[in-house]
Amino acid sequence: MINSKTGNDSKQFNRLPLLLISTILTLFFPLLSQAASVKAPAFEVDPYWPQPLPNHWVLGSAIGVGVDSRDHVFVIHRRNSFNERTEIGAATDPKTAECCIPAPNILEFDPEGNLVNSWGGPDDEYDWPSSNHGLTLDHKDNIWVGGNGGKDSHILKFTRDGKFLMQLGKPGQETDSHSTTNFGGVAKISFDATANEAFVADGYANRRVAVLDADTGKFKRYWGAYGNEPDDTDIGRYSPEDPPAQQFRNPVHCADPSYDGLVYVCDRANDRIQVFKTDGTFVKEKFIAPLTLGDGSVWDIAFSKDRAQKFMYVADGKNMKVYILDRESLEVLTSFGDGGRQPGQFFAVHSIATDSKGNIFTTETYEGKRVQKFKYKGLKQVKEKNQGVPWGSKFRNK
Repeated sequence: MINSKTGNDSKQFNRLPLLLISTILTLFFPLLSQAASVKAPAFEVDPYWPQPLPNHWVLGSAIGVGVDSRDHVFVIHRRNSFNERTEIGAATDPKTAECCIPAPNILEFDPEGNLVNSWGGPDDEYDWPSSNHGLTLDHKDNIWVGGNGGKDSHILKFTRDGKFLMQLGKPGQETDSHSTTNFGGVAKISFDATANEAFVADGYANRRVAVLDADTGKFKRYWGAYGNEPDDTDIGRYSPEDPPAQQFRNPVHCADPSYDGLVYVCDRANDRIQVFKTDGTFVKEKFIAPLTLGDGSVWDIAFSKDRAQKFMYVADGKNMKVYILDRESLEVLTSFGDGGRQPGQFFAVHSIATDSKGNIFTTETYEGKRVQKFKYKGLKQVKEKNQGVPWGSKFRNK
């Protein structure tokens, strides 16, 4: 009897691992299947875009990119960001080399990457920023430019051909996040076509989002982090160990409205995206690479080109990559890029935009000094959280 009972107990014991495995599969297989079926946009760097510039022109720190209704790509850079001895010998007096010369501030490329127009810089009609920053096109194909220099407290608006339309604010004004006439180091301007409104990431001196009428420039409203009244008091450096800051840190680097009435704000040095309704009501936030110090991780945002804008692309200039997020959940699905100077790598990826086909365009500041195109390759299963450099051969071999 003892042997018989021991035998039964032994059989039951032998079944325990099978029961345990079965239970685990029952509980977790749906989750595994769901994870395996997650898809995200895939991209491949185009090393031949844009075409070489004429006239020995070279780009300086490239700090803005936008796309118009024809899929023409506009890039703005800083002509005063060169090392004269090593980069622009042909532009010095006396000339020290055959090459190179700073290109005009704003360059326009057609979809194939050919340079089709160039313009920008100081003029008697307006005050060109001492450190021009950001370039975006509104829903009428007008170009808006900010500036983050010490005296840049204004915004400029042009036609896409460079005709001056409007200046908002005057340079040289004091920091004041409650001003309704001037700005404080504008990083980027984005647009809500339905409401005909401009959303200003204001920015490098001020600590707010400001909303303007896109035709007249009239102030309509503004807010700070969490929808609070903005406060220009210096709150010190970001630390991931501290409670979330109740105010934006400088710079407030983007404020991009989506089609469904939300606004996504780049609180760059706080390593976070804050989401608002267009009236400034706080909705939620997401921290991205929250251990990032110094320059911060959230530099710019662009949306996928489907009507639902299901995906969001976030440029991280400090960690040298682009994140792909599910816009609704703000979950980071994957990322691409790495630090370096070869195609598909980044050195301080600063600005990001998409064309009508879903292609991504990025610019790089500091010593990066270039624009890159990443071709949209459709939705693919997410196999890696960090894809690395999106070279064509890598994806063709999968």
